Amino acid sequence: MIHKKTYNALELKAGQHTLIIEGPISAKELASYKFHEGLVAFRPAQKQFHALLGIADLPEGRIIIARDHDTIIGYATFIYPDELERWSEANMDNLLELGAIEVAAPYRGCKVGKNMLRVSMMDDAMNDYIIITTEYYWHWDLKGTGLSVWDYRKAMEKMMNAGGLVWFATDDPEICSHPANCLMVRIGNRIDQDSIQRFDRIRFQNRFMY
Repeated sequence: MIHKKTYNALELKAGQHTLIIEGPISAKELASYKFHEGLVAFRPAQKQFHALLGIADLPEGRIIIARDHDTIIGYATFIYPDELERWSEANMDNLLELGAIEVAAPYRGCKVGKNMLRVSMMDDAMNDYIIITTEYYWHWDLKGTGLSVWDYRKAMEKMMNAGGLVWFATDDPEICSHPANCLMVRIGNRIDQDSIQRFDRIRFQNRFMY
């Protein structure tokens, strides 16, 4: 599969700030910016920045950023599912995972996440993919936001809906381990029926639940 990437961007007013949301961007472009020290949801900020640099130039890798002048204050990543996850088992070259999305605390509440997802889907090539995200409550910043697990889940779903991702059922044990966890999916409008059926076989591996 040829992985096409078409750059898109928009401006977003966030209080006194005008943010630029753009992508997919290359590792070279990424490296020209600073990385906000508060982006630590997955690992220390500089280690996460290094991980993004590694993803950006992969054929399928896509990095969407939000920046305040020359400082990255949010990002979203799209990449093939990790080989240790069940979602990689079908070896589908048209299945991408929204692997991470994060916004620095001072910029939350400004719809940065929603707009990063909107920019992601402005690229027509995204209609050639099934896009998934797996949401686990233990990754959520419940303490920092003060939200309950269910209020956070509602906010997360609304954000994902902005990118066209909706809830899908699955029997994946890790997702099923807590009722707040979920699988969300966007099926591109050029996805063929065979790919959908292959994806369904990954979603449900217990035949009694299929």
